Amino acid sequence: MSIDESSTGGPGSVLLPAVAPEVLAEAVESLSGRLRKKLDAAIEGCAAGAVRAADGSVAVRFGEDAVVTLRPGPSGVVTEADQAVCGCLLAPRCLHRAAVLGASPIADPEEPAPPAPGPDPVAGPAATAGPGAAPGASAALAATTTARAAAGPAAGPGAAAAVRGAGGAEGAAEGGALTAAQVRAAAGLWGAAAEALAAGVTAGGAVVQAELLRAAHTARIAGLPRAEAAALRVVRGLRAARDRSAAQRLAELTGAFRELLYTAGLLASGAAGAGLTGAVRRSYEAGGSLRVYGLCREPVLSATGYGGVATHLLGVDGAHYSVSDVRPGGLARARGAGAASVALGGAVLDHAGLARGGLRVVGATVSPEGRLGAGRGVRATAVGGVAWGEGPTAALFSRPAAEAVAAMPAEGAEPGLLGCDVRVVGASGDHVLVRELTPGAPLLRLAPAHPHPELPHAANLRRIAGHPGLVLRVLGRPDLDRAATLRPLAVGPVPGAEHSLRLPPDWLGRADLGYDRLQGAHFPGDAEGLVPEVSAPAAGSDPLADSPLWRVRRLLEAGVAGGRRAVAEAARGAEPAALAAALRRAGFGSAAELAAVLTAEADRRPRDAFGRLADASAERYAWAWLAAAAHLAAAERSLVAASWA
Repeated sequence: MSIDESSTGGPGSVLLPAVAPEVLAEAVESLSGRLRKKLDAAIEGCAAGAVRAADGSVAVRFGEDAVVTLRPGPSGVVTEADQAVCGCLLAPRCLHRAAVLGASPIADPEEPAPPAPGPDPVAGPAATAGPGAAPGASAALAATTTARAAAGPAAGPGAAAAVRGAGGAEGAAEGGALTAAQVRAAAGLWGAAAEALAAGVTAGGAVVQAELLRAAHTARIAGLPRAEAAALRVVRGLRAARDRSAAQRLAELTGAFRELLYTAGLLASGAAGAGLTGAVRRSYEAGGSLRVYGLCREPVLSATGYGGVATHLLGVDGAHYSVSDVRPGGLARARGAGAASVALGGAVLDHAGLARGGLRVVGATVSPEGRLGAGRGVRATAVGGVAWGEGPTAALFSRPAAEAVAAMPAEGAEPGLLGCDVRVVGASGDHVLVRELTPGAPLLRLAPAHPHPELPHAANLRRIAGHPGLVLRVLGRPDLDRAATLRPLAVGPVPGAEHSLRLPPDWLGRADLGYDRLQGAHFPGDAEGLVPEVSAPAAGSDPLADSPLWRVRRLLEAGVAGGRRAVAEAARGAEPAALAAALRRAGFGSAAELAAVLTAEADRRPRDAFGRLADASAERYAWAWLAAAAHLAAAERSLVAASWA
């Protein structure tokens, strides 16, 4: 298991070892109702007094009579219930033990368990079982049912199309069938996720999180690693938001909820293919003999304290590969790894040399993501590199950026590298406005690939922005969540251009923006020769910012932050009418209908047979929220794609 240090419960919680999700869920589940109400308050300050002993155990004292001791296993993770003990009389069903476990980081399982043997595969939608199962034969049908019940027949088709658009045709396209155990586990996870969404950040305390963790563990046992990972992201996001962590963004938590509800809902319907379960483990397969050429280096820096480098490579057949070196060490490791030796088959070169050179690999092993493995039978020999635009790299710069973006997967995979030749227009905040050197090309934004101030991405872009009219070749990764935005990893001169970058010969015509620092000598000395755009705009048109979809996004994020109650309060004011009118004027009729369904369902207050107010269904509300969120994501993806054309 790996430790996620970004999910902490207080200022001293970095001392606490990570805890397996099922251990925390069991501890919270064993508490009485009275103690559960006190759990969030107990978690807040209990980690501040944590003390680590010489044997690796961690002790937390509660007053004079209770001490909780955590004794993690060899992996540094508390994986068993008896590794967390308390000295009070109520142990192990005590508030002290549950509070310390709740303040500890949540551990990630490195290798999810294989699917448990179960009954015959589910033959179809009718096999869904249990009270937490999806209310319809599929995610689309369930969304349709919810929408029609809440806002009339006209809203049904829009909700169905929105949920289908959440993941494209992924669920329907994958073959295979799910087992009944997997469907039941997904149904339980769907129910827990719906309750967490209805609670929101304000009410999503330790008890709600524990229910999600319990359901995630069940999904893991059933062989649903993708659903489990989505649940863990939501729990960590809830923790960070409740702790008011500066690293937590509400938009990211909203996206995590959308992914969890979509995955669990489609799996629980029984209509999803086995491909939606996710990969059990990253396996390396034999790749034979390869000849690869370096493209660039990219610093890797994670919130969990890991740092390193990833060097991107290109095969002679145009296939993309990478060699990574990521270990604990944070920023210092990320900065130093760019010149570290490459641990691959005895190759005698570092990552800086590999980014501008090449390798001949015999007995290669390759992961599904294109990562080259360093197995015992791998042998690698350094070979000379090629300049950008030569050999197999020519294909990267041979077509307009709009065509390359259109050919990339819409969702579910990290976008690949994109190359283009551009002319600098000017600066817009921390972005550089550029225009591709093709007739009628739109303005593009170059944004830092990594915003950390100690990495040179932003500083290099500021230097480039100071030379309007400069032409340069850019290799980067498109940001598919922002309009016409490219995050460059490396830049170089345009062949044959007079006013372009002037890089040292040993750089082989490229500068890695995460490691190399551009200096004045690397730019043309004759500023009069630069040809900036006449009447260059201060900023390009942003279809996302100009559309009224931000109102829907704000409504969805309000639901994540304040729960169902926050959406219901918004439904009682004048804002719903303004939202619907603005959306319909802009042509977003389906978005207006789905937003109306969501607000109506959030404010629905059913009564029982005696006329008393009853609790509204969290699952109906979750379907309405998911339909609106899925439609918003699809609409924003369409606007982003259009911004590149």
